[in-house]
Amino acid sequence: MVELRVCSFCGKEMEPGTGKMYVKKDGTVYLFCTNKCSKNMIDMSRVPRTVTWTRAYAREKEVRMHAPEAGASKRARAAKKAAYDAQPKYTEAPAEPEAPKEEPKPEPVEAPKVEEPKPEQAPEAEKPKAKKAKAKKE
Repeated sequence: MVELRVCSFCGKEMEPGTGKMYVKKDGTVYLFCTNKCSKNMIDMSRVPRTVTWTRAYAREKEVRMHAPEAGASKRARAAKKAAYDAQPKYTEAPAEPEAPKEEPKPEPVEAPKVEEPKPEQAPEAEKPKAKKAKAKKE
């Protein structure tokens, strides 16, 4: 019996002897049913699950639609929102808030005072007397 092949892009089954075969340098083999599929994948670098007419897109959409949260109806979303809004937003505050404990502030430490040496004063008798300027006669 003859083996049916599947298009690498759209997922459609191909009869033997039809379509295109594309082999990459790394040995990966792609089979395409039409020129449209080969151009989309090779030339345009499109991903099959993002193109609406491929089987991969249909499978992805089916998974999305049957997901429990994603496929919720408007009525289900409205009921969920109403339940959320009915919950209390804030918890009750305590009767009296506790006052924060005051810790004693440490006293500033003063640097030790250094006494500066006083200049020694000579007794008045020992001070040299200033010479009187003699007035010149002109």
